[in-house]
Amino acid sequence: MADFDGQDLSDSRFERVELVGARFRAVDLSRSRFHGVTAHHVRMRGIELFDVDISGEVVDVRINGVDVAPLIEAELDRRDPERVAMRPTDPAGFRHAWDVVEHRWGETVARARTLDPALLHESVDDEWSFIETLRHLAFATDAWIRRAVLGDLAPWHPLDLPWDEMPDTDGIPRDRAARPSLDEVLELRRDRMATVRRVVDDLTEESLAADTVPVEAPGWPPPRSFPVRECLLIVLNEEWHHRLFAERDLDALVQARE
Repeated sequence: MADFDGQDLSDSRFERVELVGARFRAVDLSRSRFHGVTAHHVRMRGIELFDVDISGEVVDVRINGVDVAPLIEAELDRRDPERVAMRPTDPAGFRHAWDVVEHRWGETVARARTLDPALLHESVDDEWSFIETLRHLAFATDAWIRRAVLGDLAPWHPLDLPWDEMPDTDGIPRDRAARPSLDEVLELRRDRMATVRRVVDDLTEESLAADTVPVEAPGWPPPRSFPVRECLLIVLNEEWHHRLFAERDLDALVQARE
């Protein structure tokens, strides 16, 4: 076991590093940045949190003995009541949820078209650019709808973009250098969104309650069975949150030039 005691590791970079079971005591993490980090079953005591911004999945998180996750969820639902639609329970609910996704993304794309096209390739705070976000959503649809639900052995498009921490996988593209135009990537998006539309329009209670047939080919998700409901909820979650991220970054791009 490595032991770092009394050392200055300021500005160090840790990437694809295993810190499972690590212990931190009297450690200064000021100005640290965490991206794509898994922190399950973490215990923190004597912590000072000031000017901290956390974006991610928050479940069963207790601060000073209070589970804050339900409070956060309730406040986010209050701020945007349509957020509740992203947790459908029946076929009609999934169709309505996709209506909301289509409408919201239509507004966001219309806004993006008003910007200098070069800005749509610009990263804000080391996050994906607007174009990269659309490419990642195409990947999410290919993975969880075309592969998992529809059984396509090779659903990938050359512009698909997996999440950064995903290990390289044979057959799955990851071209971070590609610079497609907005119209090019929207053509791909329209096709993939139309696929989701067909799936949700054809949903029945029986098909929604079913499990997928494992796809016996390398790729993502792994070649095993998944509940159809889970696959659809993953796509809704991706669509909802990445649009919020995109809007946040478009705000920053506009403000930086005012």
